[in-house]
Amino acid sequence: MYIVLSALQVLVAITLIVLVLLQGGEGADIGAVFGGGSSQTVFGGRGPASFFAKGTMVLAALFLLTSITLTIWAARRTTSSVISATLPARALPIAPTPAPRPGSAAG
Repeated sequence: MYIVLSALQVLVAITLIVLVLLQGGEGADIGAVFGGGSSQTVFGGRGPASFFAKGTMVLAALFLLTSITLTIWAARRTTSSVISATLPARALPIAPTPAPRPGSAAG
């Protein structure tokens, strides 16, 4: 189930990116910042939300939901390891290197 939700997360993220890039700009220039050219509504004169705007909101909510779910599952998930936690029964000692004898030819 974790893999399915991860795949859905990636699919939603890619679709959200494409949908945001397909949306047109607001067309607002510097005059709109100071109130010029817009109607007297509180949030501006955008009108009803388009299909892309509604789709973006739905996909953003789905992305948020899958992100939170994956985070909770990852925190609760137990990990298993192929490496055993126990040490080998008998470890071989490392033999010391003999020191060279004085007067012997080195090399």
